[in-house]
Amino acid sequence: MESVWENLSALYAAEEKSKSKNPQAEGRPLSARYEGLADHYARFIQERQLKDVSEWKKFVGVFRTHADIADEGWRGEYWGKMMRGACLTYLYTKDEALYGILEDTAEDLLSAQDELGRISAYDVAHEFTGWDMWGRKYVLTGLQHFYAVCQSGALRGRILRAMRRHADYIVAKIGVGEGQTPIQCTSEWWGGVNSCSILEPFVQLYKLTGDKKYLAFAEYIISTGGCGAGNMIEYIRGGGYPYRFPVTKAYETMSFFEGLIACYEVTGKEEYLNTAVKFAESVYESDITEIGCAGCTHELFDHAAEKQTEYSETIMQETCVTVTWMRLCARLWKVTRDPKYIDRIERSALNALYGSINDCGCDMFSFEKERYMHGLPFDSYSPLYNNTRGRGIGGFKEFPEGGFYGCCACIGAAGTALYPLYAAAQCADVFYLNFFLNGSADGETPQGQKIVFRFRTDYPAGGKFRAEIRLERPEKFGIGVRIPEWCARGVIVCGGKRAAARSGYHTLFREWKEGDVLELELPQELRVKQKNGRKCFSYGPLILARDEYKEGGAVLTNQFIYRTRSGRPVFGRIPAEGQEQIRLKLETVGGSAILLTDYASCGKHWTDKNNRITVWMNAEASDQG
Repeated sequence: MESVWENLSALYAAEEKSKSKNPQAEGRPLSARYEGLADHYARFIQERQLKDVSEWKKFVGVFRTHADIADEGWRGEYWGKMMRGACLTYLYTKDEALYGILEDTAEDLLSAQDELGRISAYDVAHEFTGWDMWGRKYVLTGLQHFYAVCQSGALRGRILRAMRRHADYIVAKIGVGEGQTPIQCTSEWWGGVNSCSILEPFVQLYKLTGDKKYLAFAEYIISTGGCGAGNMIEYIRGGGYPYRFPVTKAYETMSFFEGLIACYEVTGKEEYLNTAVKFAESVYESDITEIGCAGCTHELFDHAAEKQTEYSETIMQETCVTVTWMRLCARLWKVTRDPKYIDRIERSALNALYGSINDCGCDMFSFEKERYMHGLPFDSYSPLYNNTRGRGIGGFKEFPEGGFYGCCACIGAAGTALYPLYAAAQCADVFYLNFFLNGSADGETPQGQKIVFRFRTDYPAGGKFRAEIRLERPEKFGIGVRIPEWCARGVIVCGGKRAAARSGYHTLFREWKEGDVLELELPQELRVKQKNGRKCFSYGPLILARDEYKEGGAVLTNQFIYRTRSGRPVFGRIPAEGQEQIRLKLETVGGSAILLTDYASCGKHWTDKNNRITVWMNAEASDQG
């Protein structure tokens, strides 16, 4: 059996026959076992969500009953979206019980394919309307991810045949030929951007098969500009910001540009990569907030980088947007090796994503049912100024047989798996240490011998990181360590030598041997950012927040004056509680100290009284000399 990493590379790396000239094909995460919050959340989601057989059956059932024709819904996305996250989780945890469940539901899905090759939650009479193409996209996505981990050659063969039949039907029906429907016209929603985001799995199918008709279909999608309301590609190339484009749906738009990167991987066309890079930068500049998400108006680009300080009763900062932003950054990192994308993934994971996890199992409010319903594993929306979690279930849809689910709950596992998977990765003769976690990771050196890294750290609340190397015989290769963008004066210690290091990658090419140690010192301080008359506090990669529940009902909007000394806030660290990563008290003038804890731990008791949280604060500094 091929290794799962070799299979996964068929999804995320261009194969030789694609003639791609970029180095992306060589990148792969190391096999790892970590401790701490990243490991806890990956396994928490695995046990609470991904092993729930009853939900998988409901997800497949919508393709048999064509449940989405009743309301032009998107239930058809659930199976593939959660399968992607489940397969990535399996790649990290290697839990064989999870694998068995995934194999069973993959078999179940194959049995739902009709005689035309369709796997759709819409019948033929209603197809290519609403969210049909979006659901078909996720069918391909889910099958491709399971294909990458599948342990049965026979089943892999059947999956590949099913994917081809599913895709061939689309190719025959969609396009500009006689009797075909243009892809932008297959949905009345968002200018058809949702439909055009099927670009990515079509490129992946080309990677798996080498069949040029799938690449041709992908390039047809690109030729449309991805949207019926305007050409997104040309708009971005011209320097436009996404929040000013006629269609501002953040998640679907980012998903489309993931597909553009995939097409670069197989064609080597620099204009595809350059456009995707420009898009990501425009999103980062105009819409990414302090916690690493976008959109302060529902899930729409809206210049959130500026709007994030405002009070709003509108739901905001959707979890689907967080995870898709993380995925976009991960894909860009794989083809550029630019550490800024790792910095951005870290910010999103440690703040927005982990903040969305429903640790306490709280019920969630449904706008559709106008009442609280049982809690899903992920909350859908994240407040930034004086508001609560649990305020809505994103993508809420009910099943004909009872029960419900939502889009954000389905996508979250892809984020909780992505973070540990990308902590340590190998690219040709360089091992990249991206995220600082306790545990171990192993891989294979350029000369084919096993290498094991053992990591110890107090990160993210501390700045110490130590990597010890286990290696049978000495060998020369590179180890690239990241100094985070927030760290102004890092130090690298190796071979008894200390060297100052600024943010970015520092790659040490040398002969490594058994017992060699590489250490980082990342001095941390309490940082303050001011915007629109309000202030935000951060510590290392962690955004800090106030929590009404933790403070016993304190009014979070009240003005306070905090002490500074030589321009730096005066504070004291105190022991963290529960799942907190950090807890500190900020000294104030003429009042009680302000309790600040990591944003991800705040607001988790949203069904209790006094459950508001805030990142942005009405605060002023008073320097004590």
